[in-house]
Amino acid sequence: MEDQEMQLKVRRVTDKFTESMYVLANEPSVALYRLQEHVRRSLPELVQHKTDMQSWEEQSQGAIYSVEYACSAVKSMTNSSLYFKNIDGLLRQAISMKEQISNSQGRSLHDVTPSPSPLVSAPHAPPTSSLPLD
Repeated sequence: MEDQEMQLKVRRVTDKFTESMYVLANEPSVALYRLQEHVRRSLPELVQHKTDMQSWEEQSQGAIYSVEYACSAVKSMTNSSLYFKNIDGLLRQAISMKEQISNSQGRSLHDVTPSPSPLVSAPHAPPTSSLPLD
């Protein structure tokens, strides 16, 4: 009987000890300690991910700005065709006027008899010009 009593007492002691260990293992301070360990281990990796994401965000914002700027440039180029047509007309008009001036100067040079060269004429005689002074 004594043996049974002893086993019963041992069983109670071990049950109480197990219950105490369970309570200690699940105490809030232990849980906070384990949480702190977890944060300490995973925080550097999370910080690195955050900096990587910020860098990627900056790069993508730059790329978005570049694309938007290029789109606006292309749109303004399509709207500028009117100006290019105007420039083309003005250039054609300027070329035509230049040709008219050249033709009129060429005709006036052929109509007038050539005058002696100012280098050949007397040093004190004023040079004569045969071109009109329009």
